[in-house]
Amino acid sequence: MKLLITGAYGQLGNELRMALIRYPQLQSVFTDVDTLDICDKVALNAFVCEHKPHVLVNCAAYTAVDKAEDDVSLCYKINSDAVRNLGEVAQEHGLKIIHISTDYVFDGTSHVPYTEDMPTSPNTVYGKSKLAGERELLQACPDALILRTAWLYSGFGNNFVKTMLRLCAERPQMRVIFDQIGTPTYAADLAGAILQILTADKFVPGIYHFTNEGVCSWYDFAKVIVKMANISCDIVPIESKDYAVRTPRPHYSVLNKSKLKAVYGIKIPYWMDGLERCLKVLLAEK
Repeated sequence: MKLLITGAYGQLGNELRMALIRYPQLQSVFTDVDTLDICDKVALNAFVCEHKPHVLVNCAAYTAVDKAEDDVSLCYKINSDAVRNLGEVAQEHGLKIIHISTDYVFDGTSHVPYTEDMPTSPNTVYGKSKLAGERELLQACPDALILRTAWLYSGFGNNFVKTMLRLCAERPQMRVIFDQIGTPTYAADLAGAILQILTADKFVPGIYHFTNEGVCSWYDFAKVIVKMANISCDIVPIESKDYAVRTPRPHYSVLNKSKLKAVYGIKIPYWMDGLERCLKVLLAEK
């Protein structure tokens, strides 16, 4: 089986590259905007014709939540139009496709974990563009598989874990939001789930949720990061209203993963265990 992985320089793309070492039966072609512009359907189709993959895994996305409010056109171009292109090409060539989406398709007002069939109601340009991408993909390629995730971090790129390690090493105190609830997700575990899906004895299309197991606030997350990293920094809880951001974040982003576990039998690690593995990698690099 040959995979075409887009967004190869991002957190998930890089973790897939590492995880694929354990799957010698899988070939892969990694691309990013410098080697393949998925917004250009002609170029995308030509690339697929040349490399002849069996599966498309779309890790590419516009993820700058605040910046998206001004950069609406580009955000939709990458998160919706390009996803439609991928779906159309997958359908035309008979390819499987896995697309990564987000908890931001929900409004964050629930008090129970979101299931895949709960009503979507994004309240940011980013969330609306990602929901539009889901719909465009399923219209173009009904047999697509969509994986929604949340609070992604890894040893690659910019993310909350790396930011906390840097800032907490420089400052005696950090103020962190305690009234936004979700589940930290180690991108390496998401990459592992994707590869388990692709090597399963069945491919069941549809929308699924994946995060690590468990629930915490950003404050809890930060407390555990500094404790595991043995950093002396006082983490002070604050409310969302006391932290100025242009775009509101969901207050509740917990995703129900029962469907993915039932269909594919995937065992999902606890979020603290994922964090511990990630920190071993990051701290070993210092």
